[in-house]
Amino acid sequence: MPAPVWIGLAWLALMLVAALAADWITPYRFTTFDLRNRLAVPFHPAHWLGTDELGRDVLSRLIVSIRISILVAFGATLISALLGTALGFLAAHARGLVEQLVLMLADFQAAMPFLILALAVLAFLGNALPLFIALMGLYGWERYARIARGLAISAGAQGYAGAVRQIGASPSRVYLRHILPNIASTLIVSMTLTFPEVILLESGLSFLGLGVQPPMTSLGNMVSYGREYLTRAPWILLAPAACIVTTTLAVSLVGDWLRDRLDPTLR
Repeated sequence: MPAPVWIGLAWLALMLVAALAADWITPYRFTTFDLRNRLAVPFHPAHWLGTDELGRDVLSRLIVSIRISILVAFGATLISALLGTALGFLAAHARGLVEQLVLMLADFQAAMPFLILALAVLAFLGNALPLFIALMGLYGWERYARIARGLAISAGAQGYAGAVRQIGASPSRVYLRHILPNIASTLIVSMTLTFPEVILLESGLSFLGLGVQPPMTSLGNMVSYGREYLTRAPWILLAPAACIVTTTLAVSLVGDWLRDRLDPTLR
């Protein structure tokens, strides 16, 4: 395994630990004010990464933001993969009109700028966190649908799938117990490529004020807040921005490595 992949895995493990243990490792509550130490610089004895204009500890807010951003990205990626794979299997099994309808929806999703769709939905329906995660789950499902449909049709034409059908297996058993395990590696690689895109999309929407709302915080929310103090207190913005860049880079490195390892044509 190349050294950059090891570094990427180590960083992702660190982010996962920070997300899971956020309630125990944050020095302060992320909403606690320390008005005596407003805009404290990093390496302050009481605030390692400094404070913002309200005296809130940047490190505590960063850890909580990592948890929220990871939750949104993981939940949205999982929803997108499940939805796309299910529709792809439906298209491969039903064929005909149902297949054309699924492909038409996939083409519409690919042609529609998702940012515009997200802005419209959040403007009309609000931005509660469950709704926000569900909306992010609509991003990229057409990729999984096309991949699942193509691989399911190819696997269905092979001998093992036909043999299972002939002994009376139900369609759900054929697709879930026999076809899905054979195409899971391709879907997993697609998830690693979609995950950083969801993180960047969530950060962009939160930066525009349509993502995670105060008092809750996310990496994009911190960047949006810190831009107003870029010249006076750049550490408010640089800490979450560095996390966004490093996390997306780490996921991309691991995804590229998995693609090379799981692709049989490259062995």
